[in-house]
Order: sequence, then C-alpha cells, then structure tokens
Amino acid sequence: MATHRLLCAGLALLCALTSLAAEKNNKPNVLFLFADDQRADTIAALGNPIIRTPNLDRLAHAGLAFNRAYMQGAFNGATCVPSRAMLLSGQSLFRIDEKLMRDETWPAAFGRAGYRTFISGKWHNGNESLPRCFQEGRAIFLGGMGNPMEIPLWDLDDGKLAPEKTNDPPQHACERMTDAAIQFIKSVRDQPFFCYVAFDAPHDPHIVPKDFPIRYDADKIPLPPNFLPMHPFDDGEMTIRDEKLLPWPRPPEAVRSMIADYYRYISYLDSQIGRVLDALAASPCSSNTIVVFSADSGVARGSHGLIGKQSLYEMDSVRVPLIISGPGIVANARTDAMCYLFDVLPTLGKLCGVAAPPHSEGINLRSTLRNASAPARSQMLFAYMNVQRAAIKDRWKLIRYPVVNRTQLFDLQLDPQEITNLADQASYAPKVAEMTKLMKKEMKHYGDKAPLTIPHPKPAEWTAPEGSVP
Repeated sequence: MATHRLLCAGLALLCALTSLAAEKNNKPNVLFLFADDQRADTIAALGNPIIRTPNLDRLAHAGLAFNRAYMQGAFNGATCVPSRAMLLSGQSLFRIDEKLMRDETWPAAFGRAGYRTFISGKWHNGNESLPRCFQEGRAIFLGGMGNPMEIPLWDLDDGKLAPEKTNDPPQHACERMTDAAIQFIKSVRDQPFFCYVAFDAPHDPHIVPKDFPIRYDADKIPLPPNFLPMHPFDDGEMTIRDEKLLPWPRPPEAVRSMIADYYRYISYLDSQIGRVLDALAASPCSSNTIVVFSADSGVARGSHGLIGKQSLYEMDSVRVPLIISGPGIVANARTDAMCYLFDVLPTLGKLCGVAAPPHSEGINLRSTLRNASAPARSQMLFAYMNVQRAAIKDRWKLIRYPVVNRTQLFDLQLDPQEITNLADQASYAPKVAEMTKLMKKEMKHYGDKAPLTIPHPKPAEWTAPEGSVP
C-alpha cells in the first residue's frame, strides 16, 4: 500500500512537471520588427496607392493594424532615442531614462521569465544598457545614422560587445540584420523567444543596393496633400539638421525626388522583412509566434513645409504604423483604438505571461487585439522640447506653441492631414478652451511642468536662413 502511494505520488509529480514544461514551451514567441522613421501612411494594404510593400501587406492581412498608434514625442532632436526608450521600458516620455540604465526593461523581463532574448539592428540608447536588456545579439548598429553599406556592426555574447566580421564584400546593413535574425530563428529549439529586429531603414541617407529592382519615378510621385513650401510660422525647431536636408522654400521637384528615394528604401526594407517572415513561416514555431511591426516615428518629407520629425503633426512625426498578428489576434482588421508605443510591450507581456517591470506604465491592449472595435486610450498628450505641446481626444487635436503664442485646432475626422486650423475661428473658442483644459490635466498627470504661455513670446514670423533660397 505504501509503495502504491509512493508510486502514485511520483506519477502525480511527473505529470505536474510535464504539464509545467508543456506550459512553458507553449508560451507565445515574439518577433518584433521595428523600422526607423517610417510614416504610418507608407503601407500599400493600408491605403497608399503608390508604394509597393507586399510583405507588410501580408502581415496586415494576417493581423490587426492600428490607425491611431503614436509615439509621445521627444526632448531632443534625435527623436528615435526617447521613442525606443519608451517602447522598451513601457514608460512615458516624461519618466523614461533614455539610456535605459535606471529601471528594468521589458526585454529583460522576458529574459527573467525564461525567454531567450535576441537583438539585431539599431541600438541608440547607450552601449552599457544593451547587455542589461538582451541576452544575445548579432549585427547590432550602435549609432543613430550612417551609410548602411559601411556602418560597423557588433555582436553581443556573454554580456560583451565585439565588432562583427569585416563587411567584405559590402552588404547593406538591413541585409546583415536580416541574416542575423534568420539565423537566430533557425537556432530556436524548445525555449520561447523574444526576437527584436530594429532596422535602421528607412532613415536617411536613403541608400539601397544598386541592383534592387523596385524604383519610383519622381515625376509621378504626388506631393503630400498637406505640402507647403514653408511652414507658416516658427515652430521652435526650424533649422535643425533634418530641416536643412532641402532648401527653403521647399522645391516641389526636390520633395518628389526625396519621397521617391524614401519609398524605394521602404520597399527594400519590405523585401528584407519578407525574408524574416519566410524564415518564421518555415520554422516549427510559426503558429505560436506574435509578430509586431512598428516604427519609432513618422517623418515630414514635405508635409507642412517640414522635412524632419521634430514636430507634433500626425504623419510628420507622432503617428506610427503598428500591426500585430498572432494566435488569438483578429486578422485582416483595422482599429481606431488609440495607443502609445509604450503600450505595446506591456500588452505582449500579458499575452506571454511575463510579469511587468516595476516601473512600466503602459496599458494592456488585449481587448482591442481580440475585438477591433474595443477602445483603448481615450485621450493623449504629446511634447516636443518645451516649444510644442499637443493633446488629442476623440476627433480633436490641439497643438500649442508657447514660445510664439500660437495655437492650432484640427478636426482629425474631417481633416486628417491637419490643413485647416480652426483655433482662430470664434465658433471654435469653446472647443479650444475644452482641449486646453484637457492638455493641462494630462500634463499634470505626467508631471509635465512646461508653460503653455510665456510673458514675452517672440514673433511667430520666420525668415529662412540667408543663402537657403535657391
């Protein structure tokens, strides 16, 4: 009898351990594909009639695309640094440590939960924090921008960074990053994984291998619907490096040429994303992997007379593409639910059973992933330096420029391109007051003490630097 009881107890323990192992092995994997400076309106399946993105299209058909996903802004011109810090920490702009040294990050939390964590691509948040976040990595770019045929790449092993082998013959950085991701996917066995592939495309310079077949005729590229030769007033960041890429006033032919090169770079990036998706599809873990595609910010490329991303306009900066697919996620759907980038990894943590880092503040979007009509955030706050603040609620968006005492109000439902400023129309004064009150409330929530008015604002009129007009 005692022997029988011991045998039963042993069998029960074995079953429990087997069940636990099965549960661990059945945890969803994560493949996170991240672009650099890709506007939300540059995916064919989501409405762009010019660009060719067959692989992002198939991802969109397989999952849920967010029409209103945002990065929250920046306190410096290199917006990719805070954007990535927000994404990886799950924290807002006003609470992040841009170097990711202070608090545990979400990739580290996945590693703590038993995931194998891997990075390939751009890392712009300080070399010291990289081994704190990821266990291993290949083809890592430790910088912000450069010629993708020449930039040095690094590997991460045992907590140490080492230069990658010589790039000879020269390969495009995106191809090397893709190769690294594919090799990682092929190496996966039973352990669940978190694979983060942060491409440095389509950030300028827009350099693509010469033999890449897709090209765009600049003469047939339409100007953005909100194109302007000059921004109508001083937005507080008029002559930063990005804005000097083209002269003032913006020559339409130069803008078209820039967009043609930009679209070609996105199509090239799409081809590399296709290689990663093919490798995943051929792997045993394809049916149990959550795939995410997003980008760190938009970029103007002629919209509103701007070239860079140092503003709070939608496509010009703060709106980002976001597609999520995987088990239990609605397919071939779009949602108007609003979210920040820093909500994405907290959501994946919930889906994967990973305990949140102590200081993560993003919300869980799981309800929206299961039902595209389910709402997420009801209101949002954005900031650029101390020269711009914006707030969104439903269809309304208010942008405040305290240094020049200017306000913009847009109806995003009727005017998604932010062309018609309603703030100066007397009939919209109550809406401006309502949105200003909301902005102040959100600023208080986030601990943002920047002034919305100053005693002696400077003139809003702006003159281009001498010699900049062709």
